[in-house]
Amino acid sequence: MKLRYITLSAVLMSALSCNTYADTPLLMDGKKSIYQRVLTTPACVLKKNAADSSGDKVAAFSRFYIYKDEGNSYLVGPDVSGKTSGYLDKSCVVDWKMQTALMFTNPASRNRALIFKTKDELQKLVDDSDPKSKVSPMMDKLSKNEQIPGVISVEPETYIDYKKQFYLLPILDFEETMFDDGNYLRELKIASVTKKENKSNGKTDLQNELKTFKAAVVFVIDSSISMQPYIDRTKETIRTIAKHIKDQKLSDSVHFGLISFRSSTKAVPGLEYVSKVFVKPGEATDEEQFKKKLETLNQAKVSSKYFDEDSFAGINSALEKIDWSDYGGRYVVLITDAGGISGSDKLSSTGLDSKELRAEAKHKGVAIYAMHLLTDSGKRNSNHDRAKNQYQDLTFNETIQKSLYYPVNAGDVSSFGNKIDELSKSITNQVKLASQGKDALGTAPDPKDDSSMASDTAALGYAMQLAYLGEKLGTSAPDFLSGWISDRDLVAHDKVTSTPVVLLTKDELSSLKDITKKILDSANEGILKPEDMFSQLRSVAVSMGRDPGSLGNADSLKLGELGLLGEYLEDLPYKSRIQELDEQTWANMGPDEQNQTISDLETKLNYYQQCNDDAARWIKLNPAEDASMAVYPIPLEVLP
Repeated sequence: MKLRYITLSAVLMSALSCNTYADTPLLMDGKKSIYQRVLTTPACVLKKNAADSSGDKVAAFSRFYIYKDEGNSYLVGPDVSGKTSGYLDKSCVVDWKMQTALMFTNPASRNRALIFKTKDELQKLVDDSDPKSKVSPMMDKLSKNEQIPGVISVEPETYIDYKKQFYLLPILDFEETMFDDGNYLRELKIASVTKKENKSNGKTDLQNELKTFKAAVVFVIDSSISMQPYIDRTKETIRTIAKHIKDQKLSDSVHFGLISFRSSTKAVPGLEYVSKVFVKPGEATDEEQFKKKLETLNQAKVSSKYFDEDSFAGINSALEKIDWSDYGGRYVVLITDAGGISGSDKLSSTGLDSKELRAEAKHKGVAIYAMHLLTDSGKRNSNHDRAKNQYQDLTFNETIQKSLYYPVNAGDVSSFGNKIDELSKSITNQVKLASQGKDALGTAPDPKDDSSMASDTAALGYAMQLAYLGEKLGTSAPDFLSGWISDRDLVAHDKVTSTPVVLLTKDELSSLKDITKKILDSANEGILKPEDMFSQLRSVAVSMGRDPGSLGNADSLKLGELGLLGEYLEDLPYKSRIQELDEQTWANMGPDEQNQTISDLETKLNYYQQCNDDAARWIKLNPAEDASMAVYPIPLEVLP
């Protein structure tokens, strides 16, 4: 039997018109607000009556809620409103207890993930003290398209970005465990669909599609006082590279943009702006056009209130005000000598911190670089270490498992210029090779110096081309399977193969926002009096219907035991730092740790609002469901 390849197909479903009305769906065992739900497989048909021998075909992974158990079949509906659609045989559906799914990371710098028939087959490799000796032969067989004992499927070779083309790999079960070397992992049981054999010339298809690959580089530069030398040098790089691109006939394939940021104009009106887009990718393609667009970009005439600037406003503008949809290569380059104003600070214009912006960049497929100028003024203000920590977090890239943070010693203008020249030329050269159908067709780069910006950019370029090819080439018709997968590379245990997300409805996200706000308000009250924080939260729990007598000892009662966070977050494969808090632990925290906890809650709250407002990301898992049942994929890492 040949190895089957899963296809990450978009969730497309045909509308169903056979609707009647019942009461509410059946509750899950032990739950008060979570209803029983199933996902369809390709074998499913929706029948008007349970005894019918035929019915309407239903697309794979349509979500239905169970209204009645009829023995061998379920009476189902598309949502929880009472509307029913018909009957599904139990044999063709899978239970979906946790509304979670798996999203693959880009496979460019790691082994492709294998899906095992049983958990035991996966566990053997997890427990092995020398997994490479077992996995390497498996990868050899994979390259020859041979069957691997115990393996039923494999991750696609090209990367499908779920932010552009949503696909569903539902998580059916999970267990957190540990490799033989002590590294943690999640073993996840997933359902998936498989790809039928493709008879086209794969390599030719890749080469042809790769020729249309385009890249955009947006510089986000600090234009506060003292930054003029770096502003001028960045302008010089853009003009020089624009001429080079034109000479290489790549003007339609590589575009540059520039955004400038300062700080709060409410605090210092003379700063003129917090963040300003001077040129978007594609608006200028030659030296003269760039010169005209950038002629008014100069350093500020007055000082900001803090040494820190609102660099996060500049990054947010790059992510939200630039249309990245035409580009396979997406790069943002931050240039500053100062740290970023914290999202919880009153002078922050975004309310976001590095973690939330990193999640948003990941969502949009954008790589963020940071050129940190280690100037004397930064040293005098003891700012270097704080800024370094912020920007290493902001620029951490899961694909290559490292931060794209590059310090410039003493803020040397010449050294800085060399770095941005190198980066711009490296990206341009990748696009040139892609235009010839080269580069991403072989293996991922294996640079000798993995600390250099050139090797980082080569690895990222390869990954972005894989993502582009995956989107362009798509996948074919499905068949169904389920199996077990590791969320870590089975050899390089520090490399993440996949990211679990929870799919929240609008009501659930709204509830999450409201409760996070209540916890935040109580935490602010609890800085001086810890007992006030938990007293308020106990009152909130009682107002939500909790029995006061069930809330136990006040000092040792954990926040998670109050039942504030909804049942939709229970049993998820993640550990919540907030839910583990009790009054004594909070009281024993120092002021810095308490303030950091509050800051984390504030930035999460702002991120939830941003998700709620982004209409384009809400996905229907059944075309007949009410609009309120649409879901939004929230990474587990941004949950409270």
